[in-house]
Amino acid sequence: MSSNPRASRSSEIGRRRLAWANLLKAPRPLIMGVVNVTPDSFSDGGRFFEAQSALAQARALAAAGADILDIGGESTRPFADPVPLEEELRRVIPVIQTLAAEINLPISIDTYKAPVARAALAAGASLINDISALRFDPDMAPLAAENQTPVILMHMQGTPRNMQVEPHYDDLLGEIKAFFQERLEFAESQGIPRDLLVLDPGIGFGKTYKHNLEILNHLDAFLDLGCPLLVGPSRKAFIGHILGLPNGEVRDIGTLAALGVAVMRGARVVRTHNAAYARQFLTVLTAIHTGEPPPAAPAPGG
Repeated sequence: MSSNPRASRSSEIGRRRLAWANLLKAPRPLIMGVVNVTPDSFSDGGRFFEAQSALAQARALAAAGADILDIGGESTRPFADPVPLEEELRRVIPVIQTLAAEINLPISIDTYKAPVARAALAAGASLINDISALRFDPDMAPLAAENQTPVILMHMQGTPRNMQVEPHYDDLLGEIKAFFQERLEFAESQGIPRDLLVLDPGIGFGKTYKHNLEILNHLDAFLDLGCPLLVGPSRKAFIGHILGLPNGEVRDIGTLAALGVAVMRGARVVRTHNAAYARQFLTVLTAIHTGEPPPAAPAPGG
């Protein structure tokens, strides 16, 4: 091991970039498993707020076939209040430290705050999932550039506190695409290369029921931007609206329909709370679509 800190840092950045590039070469859609270390998540009602519960859920997601673990300490459900910085750090950093030491999967930090992202990267995270697409914290883009960290840029109209107050678009797909183009240009201008950027159209973030359906039906409109697409419809309100189901796990089967459409329209990564359902569903869908047998299943957590 090099005794030169700069050389060691350069080596770590290179290793991280190579691991991300290799992950994207997988011949199937990637599954991002969600771990909400919050007391007020819309999807699980705070079941994983305590660290040990969050760790158990992360381990279960890994064993079920998740490719990426997404750890978040602030609920971004509609009308949610922001969480103080120190509290968000208290929630997520111990969880990330423990997981990074025992599970051989990329860990994503779901935050728009640069200090949280910096601490998470130091603890072992290797991706940043920013619902603001680098807009809310001016230090986030320089941090990602400094570490050459993959970043998920999500579209959102407004903020979590007001995004569902009568969202309106004159040209839904055109406006989202223009937003992505501007954010990609900004990220690149800050030193984040395009091959480290992922685009998320933000299902349920400043979108009506009909907006969500239109995005899923026309996801391929964003493919020519040249970045992997991530879609996160898991347990969202539009699924409950269709099925007449309340919040939570009862929407998991309906979620699979949305995941299937997303993948068939070009999604490279799907974000879900139930990795076991998603892995089985997408394995069969991919085999039918390609006519090829699926690759050998990975070892749990590997």
